[in-house]
Amino acid sequence: MRRVIPALLGLLLAFPVALAAQQQEPNLVEAARKAREAKKSAPKAKLVFTNDNIPTTPDATTTAPDTAAAPADASSKASAAASGEEKKGLDGADWRKRFSEARGKLASAEKELDILQRELNLNQQQYYSDPNKAMREQYTRGEINKGRANIDAKKQEVEQLRRALADLEDELRRAGGPPSWARP
Repeated sequence: MRRVIPALLGLLLAFPVALAAQQQEPNLVEAARKAREAKKSAPKAKLVFTNDNIPTTPDATTTAPDTAAAPADASSKASAAASGEEKKGLDGADWRKRFSEARGKLASAEKELDILQRELNLNQQQYYSDPNKAMREQYTRGEINKGRANIDAKKQEVEQLRRALADLEDELRRAGGPPSWARP
């Protein structure tokens, strides 16, 4: 009996607290109604710029409105014509195409160099100093030397292509084009 009385007393005290907590929880339907009302009364979102609605390539033909008066003397007309010719040389698509071709040639030459080096390594592993084994394997020192000569020639070609790419970047810089045209 001594244990039952404290248990009943604890239940009687806990029951009103649980009942009050249950009554204070909002109903799911009421919460949905409040959320809809809050959404209607919320201010509309401003335009958000993302990668989807920003144009990827800027138009090269956009110019600022000309508010200055037309040049009166012939020297200023000649300088304007010269600047127009310079702008024609700054076509982003042409520069990107040139860089793409240069990078493609360089990548191709580097892959060929890698293949030649792998073939040489394979040939060196299969070369035997014993003439009987060499005859069976059909690899001679001449083939290995020829492979080394091919690798040296390909290394020179790769170096020339790298210099050509660096020269093209310098040419773009001197022409006044943005560096982004040189990027892949």
